[in-house]
Amino acid sequence: MDHAPGVDVKVLYAALDAARNERSLSWRQLAKELEVSPSTLSRIANGLKPDLSAFARMTTWLRMPAESFYVGTHQENAEEPELVAALAPLLRARRDLKEEDVTYLEQLIGAAAHRFRTEAAARG
Repeated sequence: MDHAPGVDVKVLYAALDAARNERSLSWRQLAKELEVSPSTLSRIANGLKPDLSAFARMTTWLRMPAESFYVGTHQENAEEPELVAALAPLLRARRDLKEEDVTYLEQLIGAAAHRFRTEAAARG
């Protein structure tokens, strides 16, 4: 199996879509902010990888490291970190969240993660 790193286009698209919705932007407005053509975003929606320049603009606009969107850089069977533990540094780095907001989000995400694990265990 090839373990060469690549861009997880599905995750990149989901991140762009979530941030776009949060900012109440249309896809055309997002393309303009990113300084890419609307067809670039359309190609990503269809699972095609962006060129390096567009990818750099997207990760910069998202304020997320490019590594967040890499696949093939770790073993397939590697154990995932606990969800709340992985998200805690990101939540705590947010300047727009108060401490009690972060605590609430951690509890909410933790409860959901626990439910998912319980349901997965019950399925077998």
